Amino acid sequence: MAAENGMYILAVDLGTGGPKVALISTDGDIAGHEFEKTELFLLPGGGAEQDPGGWWRAISAAAKRLLSRGLVPAESIVAISCTAQWMGTVPVDHDGNHLMNAIIWMDARGAKYAKRITRGLVNVSGYGAGKLREWLRLTGGVPSRTGKDSLGHILYIQNELPEIYRQTFKFLEPMDYLNLRLTGKAAASYDTITGHWLTDNRDLSNVTYVDKLIALSGVDHKKLPDLKPTGAILGPVTAEIAKEFGLSENVQVVMGTPDTESAAVGSGAVRYFEAHLYIGTSSWLTCHVPFKRTDIINSITSLPSAIPGRYLVATEQDIAGGCLTLLRDNIFYPDDELSHGAAPDDVLETFCRMAERVPAGSDKLIFTPWLNGERTPVENHLIRGGFFNQSLSHTRAHIIRAVFEGVAYNTRWMHEHVERYVKKRFEAINIIGGGANSSEWCQIHADVLDRRIRRVKQPGLANVRGAALLGSLALGYITVDDIPERVEITDTYDPNPENREIYDELFGEFLNIYKNNKQMYARLNATE
Repeated sequence: MAAENGMYILAVDLGTGGPKVALISTDGDIAGHEFEKTELFLLPGGGAEQDPGGWWRAISAAAKRLLSRGLVPAESIVAISCTAQWMGTVPVDHDGNHLMNAIIWMDARGAKYAKRITRGLVNVSGYGAGKLREWLRLTGGVPSRTGKDSLGHILYIQNELPEIYRQTFKFLEPMDYLNLRLTGKAAASYDTITGHWLTDNRDLSNVTYVDKLIALSGVDHKKLPDLKPTGAILGPVTAEIAKEFGLSENVQVVMGTPDTESAAVGSGAVRYFEAHLYIGTSSWLTCHVPFKRTDIINSITSLPSAIPGRYLVATEQDIAGGCLTLLRDNIFYPDDELSHGAAPDDVLETFCRMAERVPAGSDKLIFTPWLNGERTPVENHLIRGGFFNQSLSHTRAHIIRAVFEGVAYNTRWMHEHVERYVKKRFEAINIIGGGANSSEWCQIHADVLDRRIRRVKQPGLANVRGAALLGSLALGYITVDDIPERVEITDTYDPNPENREIYDELFGEFLNIYKNNKQMYARLNATE
């Protein structure tokens, strides 16, 4: 479907698995898209890295492949708008070259340094009382003691890679690194900078660094990027990029936003208290709210959103769809002596067919998805996943369904606290992300959460659609009120009352598994 005004946006969504690149009209219609895989490096001590050069090569390859298809005239492309995985860190030198692999959102190696800067003489949940009060008052959140946010990454580099720290001109989020490659300008938006916990977020029209918080962190202020308003235009693409991609040098680059914020827009749930659930490698449940508030006990807060002047509820389930990746790559189709070949391209469809054969509740087999710790509603990087109550009668199909259900139990745990936080019941939840392509998983979430689940059209492209809609908004082609009409709901899943009793029972036991085993996990994983 052609754009009414004939204009298109080249949108990029850099996920952990790789970038999606799409051509999307300023009205939100997707003309075409491409994907390119990138590699994840898991390291001892809780490390998780990716190569920024690999990101860029993948984006360039996907963009050139897409543009070569001739779907729209090159002169109709007016902007590039990116979104990317959040809470990552790319140190760059004065010439814009990355100095090491990016430290991404899964990396916990900065934990001991984050704990060092956050503790005090009188501590609340491990935080110095005075420091905690100041961080919450100004930012709405607080540096994670897991070391998994951007500030924890910078502290890790500062303490363990001092030569890299010395050479660093700016520490950039993945989102802002992409914009640097596109424009030559190193800057962060009001929303991408949030995970550094160094800005005053009380006035969303004027987010600024706070000298006192920077002093508490011990980070050199000069190594932090300049700030630009959410929804601003950073500038035109460089002549080199225009030539490489075959675009006009007048193509504008939008500041962009982290994936959580772009997903909220791409889900169509942009009105206050309209919720969406994202299931990708990780997962979250969120909505826009008209207030700044923090629930530190359950790791929920409201942070600057991609829509100027609004807050977004911030939550995070550390691993969700990544649990299926574990099943595929490490259990069913590993490259080892027992392997019978590579996984089929339609492995998700195969998993779904097998899960459908198993009754709700997987004959009381319970899976916990804490493969990399957890964030919401408990911030605990030491807990781990596993199967509980397994018997001789459980089959591979039971294991698959239990994984689907375990992710949904964890979502319900998060969901209950989010509803308490916003003081409203979500009657319906829009679902997006690659996991939403599974009708079986959508129905399981409806049954476990006891809420209507609404699947968005092309749910795996919600982030990249959101990036394009934000670009269209920045350029003045649409308004925020237009966005819900630009996002189509294709399927609706209502809770099956016959499954209510079993899922209530197993969810209660899911919580008991955490309660009864968290000390064991702490002992086993204390060095991580």
